[in-house]
Amino acid sequence: MIDERIVKLASRLIDAVNLQSGENILIECTDTPSSISAALTAVAASRGANPIVRTYDSVVEKNFIAAASKAAKENRAKHELAVMRDMQAYIAVRGANNVFEMASIDGQTVTDYKQIMKPVLRYRVDHTKWCVTRWPNAAMAQEAKMSTESFENFYFDACLVDYKQMAKDAQPLVDLMNKTKKVRIVAPGTDLSFSIEGLPAIPCCGEKNIPDGEVYTAPVKDSVNGRISYNTPTVYSGQPFSGIVLIFENGKIVETTCTSGSWSTLEAIFNSDEGARYVGEFAMGLNHKVTKPMCDILFDEKIAGSIHFTPGNAYQDAWNGNTSAIHWDLVLIMTKEYGGGEVWFDDVLVQKDGRFVLPELEPLN
Repeated sequence: MIDERIVKLASRLIDAVNLQSGENILIECTDTPSSISAALTAVAASRGANPIVRTYDSVVEKNFIAAASKAAKENRAKHELAVMRDMQAYIAVRGANNVFEMASIDGQTVTDYKQIMKPVLRYRVDHTKWCVTRWPNAAMAQEAKMSTESFENFYFDACLVDYKQMAKDAQPLVDLMNKTKKVRIVAPGTDLSFSIEGLPAIPCCGEKNIPDGEVYTAPVKDSVNGRISYNTPTVYSGQPFSGIVLIFENGKIVETTCTSGSWSTLEAIFNSDEGARYVGEFAMGLNHKVTKPMCDILFDEKIAGSIHFTPGNAYQDAWNGNTSAIHWDLVLIMTKEYGGGEVWFDDVLVQKDGRFVLPELEPLN
């Protein structure tokens, strides 16, 4: 018998893409049990939709990226794009039996592959109704320093929050950000200023990622100045980093450091293309079920009391003109437990030590 929480999650994911009768939906599952694929297929079919299901193994994917020729990768991208063009909706459930599986591949090889596959990603993001989630397993539980059972309970709690209430509570923040011109972030090792004038604020409350909980926009591309010291460990293409510090001048990353991880690899990521040294997203995390980092961006970027400031490609609905093969959600947690911090909008204090201080924003606390 399938765990009832899996059925609820499948329904939540299908709801997130607003799947309609007659629509084609691509369901991609990596390193996941058959139960979630089966549940998604059943729910999609019950809505009168046409599910196409693909299952992947991360070890096989790694070997393809490492061994396949450029021509083979370009051929894959061509066929994947053709399939995506036939879809109205897309759901991905991504497990990770080993978060460092890609670590044995040269970073440039991974970057080149991402560039080849970029048209598939861009079409999916810009032209389909999509939602992405992780899958709880022992590897993720270990990263979170939790038992497998405790992590599963946490996972479903975080994924199945009341997103309708979250959307209602988030609307005043959306309205405020839409009126804001200048943002300043102050925290230990951080003093960063930038403009968001003219760029829309987008609430994410159970529609794109699960778990969800953020409001995002983008900085004016050349407006970012100062320094940001991220305090959340991160993994990018199998490469672990912590203590990343970025220094900006007129929007561009001009200096990088990290306390752990390969600095040369870090530099290579930011040298992927011209847009990799500019920022495509600024967001504030709102999910109170996610309280500590677990080295998984999908969860860590939703931590209540955090912001993420993202080098790389901008989203189409908050488009600041930056294009890149990377989109790296680096997270700064500003609750007291993690050193505190302040967020200022147009010289008005909006959040201190992870808690909103304006009356209209207090429900988000």
